[in-house]
Amino acid sequence: MKKQTQAIHTSYHRPDPYGALSVPIYHAVAYEFPDAQEMSDAFCGRIDAPDYSRVENPTVTHFEHRVKALTGAEDVIAFNSGMAAISNAMMALTQSGRKLLSSRHLFGNTFSLLTQTLSRFGVGTKLCDLTDLEAVRQAVDDSVCCIFLEIVTNPQLEVADLKALAAVARERGIPLVADTTAIPFTQFSAKELGVDIEIVSSTKYISGGATSLGGLIIDYGRFPAFRQRIRFEMLFNLGAYMTPQAAYMQTLGLETLDARYRVQAQNAQTLAERLTTLEPIRHVNYIGLPTNAYYSLAREQFGPTSGAMLTIELADREACFRFINRLQLIHRATNLFDNRTLAIHPASTIFGNFPPHQRARMGVSDSVVRISVGLEAVDDLFADIRQALS
Repeated sequence: MKKQTQAIHTSYHRPDPYGALSVPIYHAVAYEFPDAQEMSDAFCGRIDAPDYSRVENPTVTHFEHRVKALTGAEDVIAFNSGMAAISNAMMALTQSGRKLLSSRHLFGNTFSLLTQTLSRFGVGTKLCDLTDLEAVRQAVDDSVCCIFLEIVTNPQLEVADLKALAAVARERGIPLVADTTAIPFTQFSAKELGVDIEIVSSTKYISGGATSLGGLIIDYGRFPAFRQRIRFEMLFNLGAYMTPQAAYMQTLGLETLDARYRVQAQNAQTLAERLTTLEPIRHVNYIGLPTNAYYSLAREQFGPTSGAMLTIELADREACFRFINRLQLIHRATNLFDNRTLAIHPASTIFGNFPPHQRARMGVSDSVVRISVGLEAVDDLFADIRQALS
C-alpha cells in the first residue's frame, strides 16, 4: 500500500470486540491477566500485552504500530512530548564520561538539554559544523557515543548530508540520531539515508493541527542495547509515556497527515517565492527555493517537498516586532506545522534567555522572523504579510 493508504488502514494489534473503526481510548491504568504466568510474561516483556498504562496502553500501542508500519522501524515508542523523546533517547545513549557530537544549530531547549542539563550528569557535548565532514571526522573520537542533528535546523534551516554523516558514524560504530520533525516520515525514509534512531515531535504535523503534545522514538534496530535500555529502563524509570487521549488524537492526525502536509508544503513553496518580491524583506530562507544553498541536497534527501517552515529577514529587531504586531490573519504564537500559519521572533522568545554572543554563534539573528505555514489560502497569507510590512 502507498503510505497515505497505510496510515489509515493499518489493522489493530488485537481485534476490537465491537468492531470500532477508530481505536477506542483506553482510560484504564491496570489490566487483569488470566493467570500468574501470563502476568509475569507481560511484565518481563516476553509477550506483547499491556501490564500498566505508564509503560504500555492499547491506544498508544496502536498509534506506535501505525508509525512502525509507515517507517519500517524495529520499534517505536511514543512519549508525552518531543523534548521527552529527545531526553529519553539521550539518557539511553549516554553515560558519565561520554560525549555527544552535535551542532550549535539546534532548537533552543534541545541545545540547553545537551549543553547544560546533561553536563550536570557528567555527559559532555562536542559542537562542530555538521556540514563539514572533515571537522566531523576529527571530532568523533573514542569518547563520542552518537552524532545528533536536526535534518532541517530550527530556525537556521541548515541541511546536513545524512548519508555522509551515517558513513562516519558507521566507521566509529556509533549511532546517527536525527530529529526529523521538519519533514514528515511519509515523505522520505530516514532509514535508507542511514539514520539509526529517528526522533519526531508528533505535536507538529502528526497531531493534526496542534491538538495534543507528543514525541516519538523510531528505532531501526541497528543497536540492540539501545532498544533494551529505552524500552525496559527509560520507559519504566522516567515515566514519560504518551497518554491514551493524545495517542487517539494523533492516530486520527496520522490518517490525514499526507493530505495536510502536501497543502502546507505547497503553500510554503508558493509563499516563499512570492515573498522574494517584497522590498522590505532582505532575505527569504526556505530550502525549496532554487537559490538556497541546501536546495539540491534537500531535494536529494527529502524529495520534491521542502516542509512548511521559512524565515524572513527584515531590517532589525524593531522592524520584526512592528511586522509581527501588524499581522491580522497570521497568529503570533509558537509551535510549528499547525493548521494555522504562525509567526514568531526566535531571538527574543525561543532563544530569549541566551546571551547575545551565544545567539550570534548559534546563527539566531535579531532581524529574523520564523513563519510556520498552515492550510489557509496562500493569497490570504501573502496579503496579510504584505499589509503588515507596509
